Amino acid sequence: MNIVKTALLFGVLWGVLLAVGYMLGGNFIWIFALIGLVGTFISFWNSDTIAIRSMRAREVSPQEAPGLHRIVQDLADQAGQPMPRLYISPTQQPNAFATGRSPKRAAVCCTEGILQLLDERELRGVLGHELMHVYNRDILTSSVAAGVAGVITSLAQMALWFGGGRDRQGGGIIGALLAMILAPLAATLIQLAISRTREYSADHDGAELTGDPLALASALQKISGGVAAHPLPQEQELQDAAHMMIANPFRGGGMGQLFSTHPPTEQRIARLQRLAQEMGRA
Repeated sequence: MNIVKTALLFGVLWGVLLAVGYMLGGNFIWIFALIGLVGTFISFWNSDTIAIRSMRAREVSPQEAPGLHRIVQDLADQAGQPMPRLYISPTQQPNAFATGRSPKRAAVCCTEGILQLLDERELRGVLGHELMHVYNRDILTSSVAAGVAGVITSLAQMALWFGGGRDRQGGGIIGALLAMILAPLAATLIQLAISRTREYSADHDGAELTGDPLALASALQKISGGVAAHPLPQEQELQDAAHMMIANPFRGGGMGQLFSTHPPTEQRIARLQRLAQEMGRA
């Protein structure tokens, strides 16, 4: 179901891009869009380096973090996938993320805060979630969604600043201006909806990998409180990596939830509790 929802959201997102391009007209628009998507591909190709640098993380060996390596190696073997590189970030906020353009190039990063907060069972649940982001190619999905949304926003800004459009008569120009203003908002909301859908999928698939949905539910409850106590500053580098983390690292709440890359924690926990009941019955 989450895969179908992601595909539908992508269809809508591409529809918005095509509509904006049609309204603006001109072949140069598509050249500009192509340049934007090439930039997105470059960012995706270097996603592991960018995210790890933003969290000031360092790679750790099996000797430095034997427990962490043991859990991840066990989960990778269980999934039949290669062992990713492991990093630890000197950040007190409890959080974790996985990145990399493929399972062979994957990296998993945990903050010092999450290693101190969670017990081994909960940490295993979190790591199962993060590994499924890699195995499901969610880094590629989120990168493409962000790239298309960015192109739509840039095209709309060009139209507002420099004009253009197929219909500039009467009310047509008003409609075009409204579209140029609303299109970036719609694209951003769709991009964020895709990100939230992939979080639900990683929760579900990671819980199936570990066989313990309640461990991840317990971890999410603890992480939510820890993030609220230690929110990260909204610096650009951290904003670019935020969608990869298991919890939104910034202070949220209220209307901010509409523009969050993550679903509400209570909804994620409720889904995991239902999955635990289903697995128990099975």
